[in-house]
Amino acid sequence: MIVLAKDAAGAAGATILNPRDLPDRLAFSTDTRTLARGEAFVALRGERFDGHAFVAQALERGAAALVVSQGTVVPDGVPALLVADTKLAYLAFAGVARRASRARVVAITGSTGKTTTKSFLRQLLERAQAGPVAASEANENNEIGVAKLFTRLDPAAAFVVVELGARHYGEIEPLARVASPDVAVLTNIGDAHLEIMGSPERLAETKWGIFATGAQAVLNRDDPVSRERAASLARGAHWFAAYDEQPSARTDGSTATAVIAGSQLLVRRGPDERAYPIVCTFAGAHNLLNLAAAAAAALELGLAPERLAAAVEGLVLPPGRYERTRIGALDVFFDAYNASMSGTLATLRSFAREGPGRRIAVLASMAELGTGAAHMHERVGAAAVAAGVGALLVGGDFADDLARGARRAGIDPATLVSFASNDDAIAWLREHAREGDLVLLKGSRKYRLEQVRDGLRVAHA
Repeated sequence: MIVLAKDAAGAAGATILNPRDLPDRLAFSTDTRTLARGEAFVALRGERFDGHAFVAQALERGAAALVVSQGTVVPDGVPALLVADTKLAYLAFAGVARRASRARVVAITGSTGKTTTKSFLRQLLERAQAGPVAASEANENNEIGVAKLFTRLDPAAAFVVVELGARHYGEIEPLARVASPDVAVLTNIGDAHLEIMGSPERLAETKWGIFATGAQAVLNRDDPVSRERAASLARGAHWFAAYDEQPSARTDGSTATAVIAGSQLLVRRGPDERAYPIVCTFAGAHNLLNLAAAAAAALELGLAPERLAAAVEGLVLPPGRYERTRIGALDVFFDAYNASMSGTLATLRSFAREGPGRRIAVLASMAELGTGAAHMHERVGAAAVAAGVGALLVGGDFADDLARGARRAGIDPATLVSFASNDDAIAWLREHAREGDLVLLKGSRKYRLEQVRDGLRVAHA
């Protein structure tokens, strides 16, 4: 997205160096490896890098201007925007680009499910041919990711689906003010990053920041915190839900409600409710709720229910989210991109419905849960037993708590295994897993359970 240089400088509070040579319009890049001739290079700083060290390389590649917080790195005669903080400036540029775009924007946040909901919404809009769609890549949901999405936005985009993430208190609202969404989806308010947020209240307040600019709220009808806070929304809320079967009287009076009920999409507008048949080909019953969230957002954008329902068939999950893969004689469910308690409990409920075959759960620990971490892991251990696993492997920092919860829930001690490393888990599975078994790999990203999946692939190559 090309913006007026004067607008970018004003938004960032920049001092212009060598203004005579500054182009009237600017596009931005933060990576000298992909920087195109004529773009402005934004020298971002991070814990392990400093873009100011790459100024010379950026100029060699044809950068037309620089955005820096250190004026001494600017060569004589090179135009530059001198700012206090290049990351905040980059975000300010994104705001300028957002205001220049005619696209309708949907912002998505939540403790779990936001990346899957984003992916589903993007696919639904594309498959329904609603218009060109831009979306956050992978999990690029922080300041840099949001800034990248809008500053690189194709002017022809009709829709933007932006994921907003936060690990610290208050981080969502600044992103929402940049994105200025028309529709804001909150998947749920759970337990992710509680250790850093400090309390459930601070977590909820942070997530609620997505509505700071008055976007139409789309909320999870079964999320208690959202129900409690909905009355504070000036425009009210529209709701989504998912159930195994027809929920009948469970719908409410919202003006636009999307409910996934078995093989139907129920759409309610005022007192009228209509059912549309759908075909879901992705794995994991818990992902139906993410589909409902995406469907509700699509309806808010004006997508016809008939086209929306037809677009459901063929939706695929993002990488690392309940990916079902056949490895040798085993069906492996890899859901270890990340893990919170609420997300893990939902995954185990879905795993309980998989079959036929013996279910083996390989659970690494969860991360950043704060003072309640031990209790949360006990709950997960008990939930694994409730899911009917035939064997439970536990590992990570809270393996003892997972095991304690499983024992209290009555697991057969012979089926409870602790693993000290991923190699140990691979070795156990190679020795004990048999044809027809279903294997779930779930845990925080820090434990790299993809190594277990890849180890099984090598063993069955």
